[in-house]
Amino acid sequence: MADLKPKTVDEFIDNSPEKSQGIMIKLKKLIEATEPNAESGISWNVPIYKCNGILAGFSLAKKHVSFGIDSLTEEMRKILEEKGYKTGKKTIQIKFDQDIPSEELISLVKEQAKLNEI
Repeated sequence: MADLKPKTVDEFIDNSPEKSQGIMIKLKKLIEATEPNAESGISWNVPIYKCNGILAGFSLAKKHVSFGIDSLTEEMRKILEEKGYKTGKKTIQIKFDQDIPSEELISLVKEQAKLNEI
């Protein structure tokens, strides 16, 4: 029963380790508040939000939650890294004991929504 794949973002969060749930709930609320027209779902076995294309998503790793977004620029990566977040080409790692960088993520979600309209 435990190996059933989640069908919604809430199911994904509920089925995840408790120590990761707080971050994922905050990310879910941030994305939904920033882009109310975004549709949530599960793609590639992780939560993905779409609005005129892929908007953002997140996934669970052993020691962090990874937030993925295509609008992540080199400049924003530097800002986030200075604040202690590890970044990849299109991802930001948020360790379980870190707060989410709300201001930066809101900016990225808004930018991605604009890019998706083009």
